[in-house]
Amino acid sequence: MKIKFTFLFCCMILIIFGCATQGSNAFSNNEIKIADKSSYLKEISFLLQQKWPDNRTINIVCHGHSVPAGYFKTPQVNTFEAYPHLLHKGLKNQFPYAVINVIVTAIGGENSESGAKRFENDVLACNPDIITIDYALNDRGIGLKKAKKSWTSMIELAKLKGIKIILLTPTADKRAQLDDPNDPLNLHAKQIRQLAKKYQIGLVDSYDLFKQYVKDGGDLNDLMSQVNHPNTEGHELVANELLQWFPNNGR
Repeated sequence: MKIKFTFLFCCMILIIFGCATQGSNAFSNNEIKIADKSSYLKEISFLLQQKWPDNRTINIVCHGHSVPAGYFKTPQVNTFEAYPHLLHKGLKNQFPYAVINVIVTAIGGENSESGAKRFENDVLACNPDIITIDYALNDRGIGLKKAKKSWTSMIELAKLKGIKIILLTPTADKRAQLDDPNDPLNLHAKQIRQLAKKYQIGLVDSYDLFKQYVKDGGDLNDLMSQVNHPNTEGHELVANELLQWFPNNGR
């Protein structure tokens, strides 16, 4: 009887362990991903397709540092060649009936710690439908830990208000080692991807776009106006990827 009981007990342990392992494997296979590009902004895209008097103004706020602010070769600021304006123009081509405000709250030289402090007064006060966040180039100066805290703060404040968010990994810097996973810019890009997955929000992987351009045989200089600022072609890469988040079922 004792042997039989021990055998049954061992079987039960094996079954429980097997179920737990299977559940763990199922969880790992069901990897958390960023938001679905085809549906994340579906409701906003629907509003963008409405004609007067059924339409309303859609507010998009681009928050960040010098790149969304439009700095090219400092101190020159090319507002109409920077990705927020290119996004605005692209959306108007795609949604001719829409009333769209693209509001730039970016400040040259700022990092996410400073950007998070003014997030409520400068960004949320604009009543945005969508917020883009782009700070990684300057966040190298404050490090990953402080940057994560600041980005998390902004993401959670926006989500509490039901605002859609698209995070941007950095555009390139000619001083960075594009293929070195331990380069600070790669580490910040990785952290931003992880945040987009954790909160299941939008992501434009600008850094990967620039890296892919080089892998395909392009010269990084083709995309840069100075060592750390993209030129028009670089901004167009970012804007075109942003536009992919706006499905238009009416065309």
